[in-house]
Amino acid sequence: MLRLSKLTDYAVVVLVRLSHHDGVATSPALALSTGVPEPTVAKVLKALCASGLVASQRGARGGYRLAKPLASIPVASVITAIDGPISLTACVDGATGGCEAQGTCPIQGRWDPVNDAIRSALTNITLAQMDVSCCAKSMPDFSRRYPDVASGPAMNAAE
Repeated sequence: MLRLSKLTDYAVVVLVRLSHHDGVATSPALALSTGVPEPTVAKVLKALCASGLVASQRGARGGYRLAKPLASIPVASVITAIDGPISLTACVDGATGGCEAQGTCPIQGRWDPVNDAIRSALTNITLAQMDVSCCAKSMPDFSRRYPDVASGPAMNAAE
């Protein structure tokens, strides 16, 4: 199954929340506003700083801020900052660790187009597109078309 790590998911949440702060935000403030435990937020911020996605400011009024706008941060950059190179298999360029069947594998190199497609898709989606608050005005109002679905499950429905 293809799945992002929890840490990468948290990193996206932290970055989007950080974009809503004026100036800098502290790790505890981000933890409080995201619901992510503070030690996890600190770990994520450290990795994001190391990758250049977040800048830190020391001092009494210190904290963290985005190094560039959300629209300039592709999802692929966040994944790479937290989890390393994006790859489905161990035998792709940039992956760590080798494959036991590397010398005799009949499909060696055949995963490359799949990996390239996934990398391309993740590179073409920015964090601005992941930010619900920026897109809320342009989202269709499904409650008019599907009132039963929009209101949620019926309570005490007739049996």
